[in-house]
Amino acid sequence: MNRIVVPLALLLFLPLFGLAAPFLFPGLGGGDAPAVGTLNHLWNFVLSGYIASTIMLIAGVGVGVFILGVGNAWIIASYDFPGKKVFEWALILPLAVPTYVMAYLFVDLLQFSGPIQSALRTFLGLDSLWFFPDPRSLSGAIWSFSFCLFPYVYLITRTAFLERSDRLIEVSETLGYSPLQGFMKLVLPMARPAIFAGMALALMEVLADFGAVSYFGVQTFATGIFKAWLSFGDRLAAVQLALGLLSFVLLIFFIEQSSRSKLRYSSSSQGRPTTKRLHGRHSLFAFLFCGFTLLFGFLLPAFALLQLLYKQGLSVDIRYLDWLSNSLSVSFATALISVALAVFFAYAVRVNPRLAWVNRLLGFGYALPGAVLAIGILSFLEIFHLAWWMSASILVLVYAYLVRFLSSSLQSIEAGLLRITPSMDGSAALLGLSKIQILRRVHVPLLKRSLITAGLFVFVDVMKELPATLLLRPFNFDTLAVATYQLAADERLSELALPSLTIVLVGLFPVLVLSKAIARP
Repeated sequence: MNRIVVPLALLLFLPLFGLAAPFLFPGLGGGDAPAVGTLNHLWNFVLSGYIASTIMLIAGVGVGVFILGVGNAWIIASYDFPGKKVFEWALILPLAVPTYVMAYLFVDLLQFSGPIQSALRTFLGLDSLWFFPDPRSLSGAIWSFSFCLFPYVYLITRTAFLERSDRLIEVSETLGYSPLQGFMKLVLPMARPAIFAGMALALMEVLADFGAVSYFGVQTFATGIFKAWLSFGDRLAAVQLALGLLSFVLLIFFIEQSSRSKLRYSSSSQGRPTTKRLHGRHSLFAFLFCGFTLLFGFLLPAFALLQLLYKQGLSVDIRYLDWLSNSLSVSFATALISVALAVFFAYAVRVNPRLAWVNRLLGFGYALPGAVLAIGILSFLEIFHLAWWMSASILVLVYAYLVRFLSSSLQSIEAGLLRITPSMDGSAALLGLSKIQILRRVHVPLLKRSLITAGLFVFVDVMKELPATLLLRPFNFDTLAVATYQLAADERLSELALPSLTIVLVGLFPVLVLSKAIARP
């Protein structure tokens, strides 16, 4: 087993080698321009704009997810008010809505012909609302991403607030701090590692996104990669832009890891901390803050989807069943293979703890944006003139999904194995069972719940994945995500209702699993 682990793990890192391929093999650049010349051209014409818009986007989304995630987490964890039991699980529902679907619905609701502007023009008696902001802009993208991704911060930060010591509040009151001052000076710094971790996850999703930013017209590294590869056929420029995007991801990853490594906090609380009952205007404020977050993050998008579906009527695109079949087939195949590989890697580390570095390395795959991953794979295939595989098989696409999402199933399996006492392995070995027999007859039955959870999360992630699918899918192989993007690009919003709603409904399954776990004492 040990002889297979390292080569198999390295096989999943070939895309990173592919990013270096155009520099090692200059003929793969897609032109005669040298690497330095292409980079200078990018810097003179587009690179500075990509950097500026990317920085403004992640800065704005960072502020947005911080306010929404931390604010809701603190209110839910610390106070009792009407509706709290619903809000504590309902606030994670926006995770079921892909960012590109949220973008299409956001623009549809707020554009000139949308229901909000139409109602305001009728109420005010005006022909146009000159003061109404343009929804298809950078600020619109920040708003949309913030309400779609804040649950990453909410989930992790809420757990940190629930694990805090009640003495923190007592200390703040003894020092004469108001509740707000105690929160800002004591509670918030103690939850800083959790907040950074949640924000890092959200910002990496922003950097990996292509569908939403392209629809909003925001020029980021992701849109530049697609433009360089598909519109101009310049592979070297696409690779260099992919490396630029990867540098942003690594920077966020490094900041998050270093912030946690330097901090050592402990809590002396036993069980959940006590909560304070709110009354009057304070109760109303808490309800409105959580309510408006849920309204803009899930209820309005869900209403917009149902409205579009109603406009479409009973007519269904004849290609819908093909889109659904393609999505289900690649999602199911990837989930099955991913769970099998996760069991293999996790059990290999249990048998030989010295291989733990392999699993930590595999966890980096989730940080790779889909566009970067696709460019790396395409560049690697081009070395051996095997790029034609994409048009003949879905194997390349499934491989990309495995590289990207294996870490999520691996974490679930590792957590399940940690709950199985090592004494079981010893007892089974004394009974004469081999390591493979121990895995098959002891661990797999005990890991049943973890296996289902791991497969479910990978299944949903693959259903929602857009950038890698756009670049690596075979000819005439469209998934629900690709179909939704193409219909939105053609401004056929009513027709994207059914595929979008299908993706959202599938995404609700893991969200409901999480909500059930949150509701459990």
